[in-house]
Amino acid sequence: MLTSQLEIIEQAQRYLNTVSEEEYTVIISPNFISSAGTHIRHVIDHYLAIMSGIESKLIDYDIRLRGSQLESSPALAKEKLFEIAEWLQNLSDDDLTKKVTLSTEVSITNKSIKKVQSSIARELIFASSHAVHHYAMIAQISFAQETLSTKDSTSHLFGLAPATATFMRPKSKNKTETKPSSIKG
Repeated sequence: MLTSQLEIIEQAQRYLNTVSEEEYTVIISPNFISSAGTHIRHVIDHYLAIMSGIESKLIDYDIRLRGSQLESSPALAKEKLFEIAEWLQNLSDDDLTKKVTLSTEVSITNKSIKKVQSSIARELIFASSHAVHHYAMIAQISFAQETLSTKDSTSHLFGLAPATATFMRPKSKNKTETKPSSIKG
């Protein structure tokens, strides 16, 4: 589980290694209402909420760093992702099973906050799935900018959900196993 989390973080780090500050911060309207930097910051927000929640036993994804330097500096975002990766590497099985309360707004028409019980493992699964969704948006922004690196052999995987990657892998003759292979983008 932690390996998959690190793979998700690594995808963002690879992307950040290929993007200029301008590409990271530009908003291509009317097609998009936010920049790639806004999406990366939002992914980081979720992991920071979990990091905070492991200590306080309360995860609140509505606490965000909107407008912070993470949205405008790929270098700063890379540093923060490195910190998150280090934190993930140090999690124990006991940490993953810790119970937490999730607090989140659930309505767009009025302020309505709900609290539910969860675990660190469950919230990490959510954060990685959520990250993939935002990576898919970043990939679309990059395609519009024509900046997603074709030199990066993994760029075709950026924003691709694990279940989708499994579906796209060629099936073996007996259909009981799949073999990893290069996926055409």
